[in-house]
Amino acid sequence: MTPFDNAVALQPQPDGTQTGHTSPAYANMVGPFGGITAAQVVQSVLNHPQRLGEPVSLTVNYCAALADGAFTAVARPVRTNRSTQHWTVELQQQGEVVVTATVFTALRRETWRHDEHRMPDVPAPETLTPIPPQNRVAWLDRYEMRLLQGGIPQKWDGSELGDSVTRLWVRDQPPRALDHASLTALCDVFFPRVWRRRATPVPAGTVSMTIYYHADSALLHETGDEPLLGQAQAQGFRGGYFDQTAQLWNRRGELLATTHQVVYYKE
Repeated sequence: MTPFDNAVALQPQPDGTQTGHTSPAYANMVGPFGGITAAQVVQSVLNHPQRLGEPVSLTVNYCAALADGAFTAVARPVRTNRSTQHWTVELQQQGEVVVTATVFTALRRETWRHDEHRMPDVPAPETLTPIPPQNRVAWLDRYEMRLLQGGIPQKWDGSELGDSVTRLWVRDQPPRALDHASLTALCDVFFPRVWRRRATPVPAGTVSMTIYYHADSALLHETGDEPLLGQAQAQGFRGGYFDQTAQLWNRRGELLATTHQVVYYKE
């Protein structure tokens, strides 16, 4: 059992809910790393005995920061068709809802396939040195990251940088075989784009994140524990919110997931 497997472990209850616990290994500045919370949401559907098919999309809304401790996951299939299924999920603490989510699962079939958003031509991961431990927040040590472009600014001097693009190779640490839960968490490994764009460490946090899974279980199994290429960029900043879009490819250039999130920031 890796730290990730321990973090997403959920226990079924007689009433159909599942219970879990926040993980110190994925602690963030306030509450847990948002990616692990999203992974716990997906895991609650993957575990459910009524699940049909595999995840195709997820939207998770962070209503409040999870407190350290136990939580209850309430996953409910609200509509099941012949090959598709729609879910609502809530994470609750002390009787209050802290996370809401919708998950769409489906039985995939063989069709024509093409990735229009192509992987950039970048150096291989083994040619780059992993970012050393940062001794900042625990969850960063759960990932091996090899930076290509757009790291956290070295000087917080408020200067406006040319763009908010970050590219890096990333995988779980310790390495583990990729699945839909770990892919979910990997979609959220990028630091807030406003820090990159302005070199100012303003408070920021994800409010809502949507993930589209282009990979099925077979492709994830083929990918194994190899590093993924991640790319993230913002598109607009105003009124205290910005959006952030990202893509994840495997080494063969196959697009595994795309994600979009809206992030709160404060001056």
